[in-house]
Amino acid sequence: MPDTPVLYVLNGPNLNLLGVREPDIYGRETLADVQALCERAAVGAAVVFRQTNHEGELIDWVQEAREKASALVINPAGYGHTSVALLDALKTLAIPIVECHLSNPAARERFRHRSYVSPVAAGVVSGFGPFSYELAVRAALRLAQEHRAAADRSV
Repeated sequence: MPDTPVLYVLNGPNLNLLGVREPDIYGRETLADVQALCERAAVGAAVVFRQTNHEGELIDWVQEAREKASALVINPAGYGHTSVALLDALKTLAIPIVECHLSNPAARERFRHRSYVSPVAAGVVSGFGPFSYELAVRAALRLAQEHRAAADRSV
């Protein structure tokens, strides 16, 4: 693990349309705005921030995080409700995972109430718009710090 924590922030489908897609639900901030917020919140850490509309690419990035990341924040978007393959990839990680959503899935359509990511996440931050990401980044980095301290004690 590198001396400088590396935080992966991965985003699923349609998040590239933030600011224009259903702004009454997702807000007017763009994905670039969210990225800047994450980078500001990740004091002392390097941020790898990515978005894809392709499930396989998201899974490839999760697998990459196994070797390169200290923690993972993931907004799986629609894949959170549908992708067992994403769940299986996340299960291979030994780093903290924080699930993040702009809206509150539990307050939306019934099909959004189930998440395949939540069972492997240390926690879920949702419903606070872009501030969800800031909270998720802070939580993930704190968990990574605790994870590293525990590993150092066991050596």
